[in-house]
Amino acid sequence: MELQIYREPLELQRALRPRRNEAIAFVPTMGYLHEGHATLIRRARELAPIVVVSVFVNPLQFGPHEDYNEYPRDIEHDKKVIIESGGTTLFYPSADLLTPPDLTITVNPGPLAEVLCGRSRPGHFRGVCTIVAKLFHIVQPDYAVFGWKDAQQLIIIKKMVQDLNFPVEIVGVETVREPDGLAMSSRNTYLSAEERKRAPILYEALRKAQETALANPSVDRESLIREIEHAIITKMGARIDYIEIVRQSDLSQLDKPEFGNTMIAAAVYLGKTRLIDNVRF
Repeated sequence: MELQIYREPLELQRALRPRRNEAIAFVPTMGYLHEGHATLIRRARELAPIVVVSVFVNPLQFGPHEDYNEYPRDIEHDKKVIIESGGTTLFYPSADLLTPPDLTITVNPGPLAEVLCGRSRPGHFRGVCTIVAKLFHIVQPDYAVFGWKDAQQLIIIKKMVQDLNFPVEIVGVETVREPDGLAMSSRNTYLSAEERKRAPILYEALRKAQETALANPSVDRESLIREIEHAIITKMGARIDYIEIVRQSDLSQLDKPEFGNTMIAAAVYLGKTRLIDNVRF
């Protein structure tokens, strides 16, 4: 079936209106799609016959010195991935449509956005929530699919849906990884060949800390964090943004692991590239 492509919110809504008796699954993306996105789209297709994928590089979630202008874009490639993965509809709005100059009302994500990535990226999750809320209003999906790679984003979106009564079920999909363990990300293209060789050490360090915690349930957070720091600094040669051990449910700090509700999350800079990853147990 041919991919349906819409640039205007009203056009998309008119096209979807006659099919409201069918389930709609939605996958919001910033484009430059890879196998991680393809996995989200395939999961969406399992949930609903109509799969809307949005491609929008959201200026609201980039800070003043971040990579909005450099962020990779290739809409023809994205269309191909969407079709091959079972997407039925592409929503590809311009920045002016979703973030007009006179936009003044935004969504405050609350305290969940003040930890982890939110500490070093103030305003990031306000930008994410504002655009995701707008996209939910435009698409009106029954399901929305997000990856656990961006765990804080997923947890915040779930909370937004709960608090603002969005009639949508949020579905999380496990992180898709390269064969060497590196979490797939559009920003991996920024890595030099040498940096790319060292990048998998982040996940390796998180996994080893998880194994330590499972083998020794009384281990304290400082010991686990020191173990991860050592690997990231000495083996990976990266600069640490944060390493945290938190509850999955509310991102509050944990002194000791709570099995079934623990997440070890980290963000590092390898050269100029910011990498994030997490393990949950």
